[in-house]
Amino acid sequence: MCSIYSSSTLSKYENQITILSEYLEEFPETDGSVWILGRQHHLKTGGTGPSSDTGWGCMLRCGQMMLAQALICRHLGRDWHWERRKKQPEEYHKILRCFLDRKDCCYSIHQMAQMGVGEGKSIGEWFGPNTVAQVLKKLALFDEWNSLAVYVSMDNTVVIEDIKKMCWSPSQSSSGAHGSSLSHRSALCRNKNPAGFCLTWKPLLLIIPLRLGINHINPIYVDAFKECFKMPQSLGALGGKPNNAYYFIGFLGNELIYLDPHTTQTFVDLEENGMVDDQSFHCHQTPHRMKIMNLDPSVALGFFCKEEKDFDNWCSLVQKEILKEQSLQMFELVQKHPAHWPPFIPPAKPEVTTTGAELIESTDKLFELEEEFEILSV
Repeated sequence: MCSIYSSSTLSKYENQITILSEYLEEFPETDGSVWILGRQHHLKTGGTGPSSDTGWGCMLRCGQMMLAQALICRHLGRDWHWERRKKQPEEYHKILRCFLDRKDCCYSIHQMAQMGVGEGKSIGEWFGPNTVAQVLKKLALFDEWNSLAVYVSMDNTVVIEDIKKMCWSPSQSSSGAHGSSLSHRSALCRNKNPAGFCLTWKPLLLIIPLRLGINHINPIYVDAFKECFKMPQSLGALGGKPNNAYYFIGFLGNELIYLDPHTTQTFVDLEENGMVDDQSFHCHQTPHRMKIMNLDPSVALGFFCKEEKDFDNWCSLVQKEILKEQSLQMFELVQKHPAHWPPFIPPAKPEVTTTGAELIESTDKLFELEEEFEILSV
């Protein structure tokens, strides 16, 4: 029988072996394997990047949640619900693959962290709601399958003219890589330009970064903030507390309902059949709640408008429910582009063969980091 001392010691080191991945960076670099108690561990060499996003990746994860909800609405419909062990459509698995912790996935934490460097954020530095919004806007330019138009409002102002200019984008009407899809859209398009391109509405992801007070939320904004969660276009809100982000999905009375990304998950990769073990992608517990007045005033509202009529309806709801007569408005909705602003130019994918993450500053440093950027899901 083990003594109390030896049992405690054994338990301690068994625990360390179980979570060995957290200590691998302390081992010397080698191409060989490490064997411990019958188990093989690989120590990859090269790179100096973090091996986890614990402590800095929560807002990025919340941004992924909001975007994932938009993609679900885009491909599966707002009424779709996940059921454990139920066979899901291929579109569902394609959505999951967008968010895998791999540097070749369009919305992976690797891509988001790297693109954040162009927004002045070092890899491993905490993001705010506006930074995440700007990162998603840039990465979406390289996402041809989802084909989203991402609009991030400026100076608390949403410009209807600019959004419609961005969303009514030309798509070539001839058959190609997506021939059947394009042919279907061509039959429904509003018109064609002289070059033979069909004008089709790109589904809109609208993100509105806001500051709802100085150090605390101004109570005058509370009712309008809650109204946003009632809208059928709602994707919730990004926010939380300093260095502690949550994804807010609704409210109950004066409490906000939110999902908390601060549970560290193990790395999930594609299986041999191309599927993804999706258990850790979904909540298995009741969402959390917090008093709305405890929320940090820096937030970002999200909305998804699959068709133009959805955006028109959103504008009507904003005019009716948000922009009521009051001394302070949460944000402005204007028809025309403000004359004192620089001209609006819809963002377009650069004509290059590299990924979006390679177009940011400090490229050499990033390539050094990404070799060992084996991030664990939060």
